Order: sequence, then structure tokens, then C-alpha cells
Amino acid sequence: MKLPYYQIFFIFVILLILSPATLTSATDKEDLSSEDLHKERMALYLKTEAETSIPWFYFAGIDSYERSLRQAKKDLPEEEGLIAIYYSEDNWSGELNPNKQDTTPKSIAFFGGKGLDGNEDGRAERTNDEDVLHTFAVHMNKYGSKESSIRAGLWDFYQRDKAVELILGHASVYREIDSLDVSKRAFPVPLHFNYSYRTTWGNARGWGGKRIHEGTDIFAGHSTPVRATTYGIVELKGWNKYGGWRVGIRDTSNVYHYFAHLSSFEQGMERGTVVEPGDVIGYVGSSGYGKEGTQGKFPPHLHYGMYKDSGYTEWSFDPYPSLRVWERAERKQGK
Repeated sequence: MKLPYYQIFFIFVILLILSPATLTSATDKEDLSSEDLHKERMALYLKTEAETSIPWFYFAGIDSYERSLRQAKKDLPEEEGLIAIYYSEDNWSGELNPNKQDTTPKSIAFFGGKGLDGNEDGRAERTNDEDVLHTFAVHMNKYGSKESSIRAGLWDFYQRDKAVELILGHASVYREIDSLDVSKRAFPVPLHFNYSYRTTWGNARGWGGKRIHEGTDIFAGHSTPVRATTYGIVELKGWNKYGGWRVGIRDTSNVYHYFAHLSSFEQGMERGTVVEPGDVIGYVGSSGYGKEGTQGKFPPHLHYGMYKDSGYTEWSFDPYPSLRVWERAERKQGK
């Protein structure tokens, strides 16, 4: 039987008091299943919550945001351990510290470095999960545990409004689903409806000026249900002169999922709504290419786009391969 995380939290605090934490090292990470990875990460988040009173899901949101940055940016290394929060050598040890591999808390502090000892072993290691998470938590704890304080702490660290928005969105998803497992996916329309699609990303588009097609068109009957493909939070909802009635959902990998040309929205679907794969968010239509309310300039279809945030900017990538994988997986599950 799966225990709620608030019960796991109290059990973990008791174990923490009775004995030293036995958390997985970076070298063990590759041997863990996805379920075990989630358990180990949750243990770290709950330990840090116990130390700071900042709810665990904020640390989960910060960690998933940073993990996605590492995947998107070529100048960042892949994380070695369970926690993806990144500190450069200069930030960790101090810009003027001659020893960039310094792990001594006193000398790190002397040179103005941020690195702290989180597991009380006398060392502040930039590759140690507990040390890294503790260091970030100490920064956040200076501001407090309310959401307004969390927002201020995040902005001070990242100096980017979009980063704050994405992290808080991730945190909302983890809080709502009470889990770190966000691997489930769904095809955008129910498979028992009639639909068709092919790869169209990058094709030329003429309306509104010369541009490329940043997505895949899924042709289906008017009012066919449109479903969320991932866990995420509704970031945008409303009218766009190109996409008509559209919904934008941000997942916990910093990917923005764009659903356009809808005929209508599902009731209760608003900005800030947390969705799960398969949740109906709206219905296929032919809206767009004009002022608000314009309909019928093309056959009814869903335009589905995917955009990745890199920490600096956002770019479109071809959703067709993902759609094929999700469609096949869902058909296989239905057999």
C-alpha cells in the first residue's frame, strides 16, 4: 500500500533523529530503478523540508527545473548524483579561492563561496547531493517558507522572472499529484476517434507573414476531445490570432505544449490548473487566422507544438516523433 507523503515525512524525520541518513551516492545512481530514484530524491527533499520548513515540492520544482537546464544547455555537465542543482566552481568555492576543488567549509566561507556542509562530515562537496541541496536551502531559508518569500528567494538566485514562474509551476504539479513520477504520457486525441496526422514541422506558412510551421497538425472531426499529453500546469489560455482559441501547458521538463485552433475549452480549465495526461482540456475546431472569434478558414484540426526553455530562451522542436511514441504506447496498453 502506498503511504501518503505526509506519513513518509514523519517516518523519515524519526529515522533521521535515530540514525545517520543512508542516502544513495552518485556512483549508485545508475543502478537504481525509476521508482527507487524517486524514493531517494524524495528522502532528500523531506530531509531538507525538516531542516527549513520549506515544503518538499518547492525543492522538487527547483531540482526538475535545473535538471532540464542541464539537458538543454551544452555548457552544463550532466548531474552525477540525484540532485541537479548546479553551482560553478567559482560560486561554490569562492571566485578568489586559489583552490577550486576546496571542500573545507571555513576556507570556502573565507573566500565568499556558497558551498556548505549538508551531511555533517566536515566537507562541503560540490558533487554531494546533501551538501548541494542544503546550500540551496540555506539561501532560500533566508527569505522564509511562504510562497511570496519563496518567489523572492528564487528571483534573487536566478535573476529571471521566467525561471521563477517555471519552478513554481513545477512545484504546483508535484504538490497536486503528491508524487515525483511524471513519466506517464497520452496522445492528444482519444484513439477511438477518427484522426490523421503526418510530419509537418518546418513547412512554410504564409498567413501573417513568411514563417515556418512549428508543430504537427492532427486532423479530426469538429469537437473531438483534446487531451493533455503530460503532467503540467496551464500557463496560457485564450485567443491568439494565429492559433485561435489555444491552451499552453508547461510540463516539469520545462517543455511548453501548445494546443491550438480549438472550438472551445473544457469547463474549469484555467491558467494555473494542474493537469494529468489524458485530462480533457478542450475540443478540436478551426479557430484562428484573424481577430477573436474567427472560424472556418481551414478544416478542423488540432495544431500541437512543443517548445523547450533553455534558461535563456525558448525554441520549437518537432513533436512528431513524440506523438508516434505516445500513440504506439497507448495502443499497446489498450490491447
